[in-house]
Amino acid sequence: MLPFRSEIRNSPSQPSIKIYLSDESLDVKIKNHLEHFNEIETIEICDCVEQNRANESITVFLKENVDIVKMKNSIDSSLWWYFEEDMVD
Repeated sequence: MLPFRSEIRNSPSQPSIKIYLSDESLDVKIKNHLEHFNEIETIEICDCVEQNRANESITVFLKENVDIVKMKNSIDSSLWWYFEEDMVD
């Protein structure tokens, strides 16, 4: 099982990136880890009501004029690094 998965949500009001963690106990740690990105406006931990999803997700809202695809790739890379380092420790 993968430690996380992410999706771009193209909302008309504000596009966002949703992150679903395999281990929801890490939500706050991952939120703190993501706060170093200058392109992120806010990060929220939300309860999920969607079918076949995790119970919680992390929603990342970006600042205006930020390329959401590039940011998703940067966030994914950063999270892979985070989980690789965590597994080594």
